[in-house]
Amino acid sequence: MTLQIGEKLPSFSVTSVSANSHKTLTQNDFLNHYTVIYFYPKDSTPGCTTEGLDFSALAPDFLKLNTQIYGASLDSIKRHENFITKQNFSFELISDPETEFCKLFGVYQLKKNFGKEYMGIVRSTFIINKTGELIKEWRNVKVKGHAQEVLETLKNLQN
Repeated sequence: MTLQIGEKLPSFSVTSVSANSHKTLTQNDFLNHYTVIYFYPKDSTPGCTTEGLDFSALAPDFLKLNTQIYGASLDSIKRHENFITKQNFSFELISDPETEFCKLFGVYQLKKNFGKEYMGIVRSTFIINKTGELIKEWRNVKVKGHAQEVLETLKNLQN
């Protein structure tokens, strides 16, 4: 089942990672503020690093809009810790090696690259409102300018 616009988040449990700790995150952690979740293919790759740095640079602006940010990929807790520390991200990353969280949002899909087919994350971003409802999505995201576009969308949604 893939979450659709207008639907509330179902029950889930994933691991959220900061530079030196990790915790369990559930749907209740998405209540009473807006949440941006951006899914990306792999830690420490050029596009994923740029996207993370863009969101991190705008984090104070998101915070002013009562919005928390999470990046999510299939990478391990250890890889996330290293990525966060190296890039000094100001938000947490969700580790989803079992793909359950990714499948909830429909971002784990068949991909093709240089004639090879494989399963992976399609770069996508979602906004969850204060009541835990999915209100906006971007799929097949291009990194350049995307974090700013998400911020502007949030400003418009809240006016």
